[in-house]
Amino acid sequence: MDFITLGQIINTTLVFATALIFASLGGIFSERSGVTNLGIEGLMIFGAFAAAVGGFYAENAGMGATAAAWVGVLSAIVFGVIVSLIHAVASITFKADQVISGIVINFLAAGSTLYLVKLLFDGSGESELIQGFAKLNIPGLTDIPFIGNVLFNAYPTTYLAIILVIVGWYTLYKTPFGLRLRAVGEHPSAADTVGVKVNRLRYIGVMISGALAGLGGATITLTTTGTFSHNTISGQGYIAIAAMIFGKWNPVGAFWAAMFFGFSQAIRNYVQLFAWSQSIPQEIIFMLPYLLTIIVLVGAVGRSSAPAALGQPYDPGKR
Repeated sequence: MDFITLGQIINTTLVFATALIFASLGGIFSERSGVTNLGIEGLMIFGAFAAAVGGFYAENAGMGATAAAWVGVLSAIVFGVIVSLIHAVASITFKADQVISGIVINFLAAGSTLYLVKLLFDGSGESELIQGFAKLNIPGLTDIPFIGNVLFNAYPTTYLAIILVIVGWYTLYKTPFGLRLRAVGEHPSAADTVGVKVNRLRYIGVMISGALAGLGGATITLTTTGTFSHNTISGQGYIAIAAMIFGKWNPVGAFWAAMFFGFSQAIRNYVQLFAWSQSIPQEIIFMLPYLLTIIVLVGAVGRSSAPAALGQPYDPGKR
């Protein structure tokens, strides 16, 4: 493998990993607060749909491609927050089973977005094509041999994802808000005793989760597909959950796990280019990222420690 091919694989890894980074960060904020969120897949679907629709109407209104793409990002964030409130109300206020609530979000997303896209685009099963983001070069750094084109020729969302990993880590481990959020996920009654509003913080955690997962879905629409259809999001949410677990509910750990899964998807794409791969059934090649997800999760069993109160509803009146 030459340096050019290696550089292309690393650059493609960043493209695929970006959405997983956003979504896994979202999962961390929800689960660190004590709310299990298996609805990451559904939130990504809603985000991808909102980005496609928002970007399409922004372009039709005369906005440039980049401005329209940012409208798509904002639409996805808002949509993700709104939908995440369904999960928050069900699991926090009404104390419904959090696993079931998350799965319902996934089913709701799969069905409602397909219906809405047909409604908005004259019965078509996918949205109109939008331009989305173009790759952004960082002046000076792009000229560095090999590393320049690999690391500093990326989509704006990739740079944003890396920044949010740093911000997320700092927020969770270096701020009073992060301390309180982790406290309500570990020992909510103790946190409540010292005046922390447990359920309010859990709502905030789930809403942050919705915003970031929606942003992850938008990333795929605005950088990879340029459109939304029923298979725009096809398992990436579950892979993001695996990255969160493998990364031990830590933003930095989740980042490297997302990079690993992004690398597996990049390898899958490049394997198809080799002549010897023609003898391998396409289904085997496409299952590679998901197979690696299962292997990683099996290996993580017993090594990752979830927040102690994860999945446990809290009633302030019964502390």
